[in-house]
This record gives sequence, structure tokens and C-alpha cells, in this order.
Amino acid sequence: MEIEDSELKLDPRFADRFDSEDRRPACQLYLISPPTITPAFVDTLAATLDGGPVAAFQLRLLGIDDHAIAKLAEPIQKLCADRDVAFLVSESIGLAKRLGADGVHFEHGLDDVREARQVLGPAAQIGVSAADSRHLAMEAGEAGADYISFGAFYPSITKDSDARPDPSILSWWTTLFELPCVAVGGITPDNAVPLVKAGADFLAVCGAIWNAEGGPATAVAAFDRAMRG
Repeated sequence: MEIEDSELKLDPRFADRFDSEDRRPACQLYLISPPTITPAFVDTLAATLDGGPVAAFQLRLLGIDDHAIAKLAEPIQKLCADRDVAFLVSESIGLAKRLGADGVHFEHGLDDVREARQVLGPAAQIGVSAADSRHLAMEAGEAGADYISFGAFYPSITKDSDARPDPSILSWWTTLFELPCVAVGGITPDNAVPLVKAGADFLAVCGAIWNAEGGPATAVAAFDRAMRG
């Protein structure tokens, strides 16, 4: 199936990111939460955001129900709003609607993208993982996704994927389409540069932040240096 560039929807929130076909703005950081947190995590996140600019934060908690997640989410969401960081949740349309989150991210399912758009409205930021599939990425864009993620680019504990796309998939995407793309999977400040140079609009990171030897804020600062070259 061939999808023309004009068929892929560009989220108005990102419209001013593209001044021309030949120039995209600098890569930005997209944080993913640890799989388990305590109420004190909001203080950790606040200190982390002091380390440098962060564009988005995805709350991805495992093994607990939406009610428990919502309780933990409230102060985190407020912090993100205060710091102008987009707040997204993982997988749950219902939770995103309940919280009034900025958006939702899906690992699989184009039907989820369509349903999320219907339920959450045109302003919601909807992301979908395409792993290493160019075809799935184009289909997701056509279905109404606001950004596409590719990966895992490197071995990762938190990103459970057998896909190992070459960074050139980012170059392919950014050459043809305006929708932002996110690189994910085992990314550290030491291996981020090839992904930035290939065209990633965002680097999605988890373990390299929360498990960093010098602390999360130090890791954010290191990523910022890597992304700025």
C-alpha cells in the first residue's frame, strides 16, 4: 500500500517545528517512567527536569490498575503542566480521558489510534510504535497518529522488542514525512548521536535516566549535550 505524503496528518502542536522541508528543529528528550513508582517519584521527576529541557513524559506503570495509576498520576501531571512538559499515558484510552492527559501511546494496534482520536478528540497527542516496519509507520500516520516511534535500536530491558532497525529508518521517515519520529530502546548519552544525526525528532529514554550512576538530572544534562552535538 502506498501512502502519499499529503495523507499523513501533522499535529498542529508541532506545526511550527517545521520551517522548511530541509530543516527540522533540534532533537528533544521524551522520558518514560520507571515501571513501578512510589508517591515520592514526583520529587524525583522534579529534580530530573532541573537537569535540562524535556519535551514529554510518558507514565508507563506495570502490574497495577488504572485507579491506582490515576492516584499516582495526579501530582506528576500537575508537575508536567507547570514545567510545560507534555504528559502522556501508556495504552489506556480510558485513563487518558479520565486524567485529561495530553495524549496516549500505543505499542500495537491501528484500531486503538482511531478509537483514541474519537474518544480523546483532535487535540490529543497519539503515538504508536512501529518497531522496524516502514509499512506500519505509514499506516499509523494515515490512521491519525501524531508521532511514530521506531526501535528498539539497542538492547533494552524496558523496551521488549526483537526489532533492531538501522538508524537509516529515521532518515527515511524524516525525508518523506513531517510527522515527528521518536527513537526508542537502549538509548544512552553515549550511543544517542547516530540516532540524532539520522533524524530522530525525539529520544525516548527510561533506564538510562532513572538508573544513571550520577542521578537522573545528570543523565538529562548528558543527553542534552549529546543532542546538541
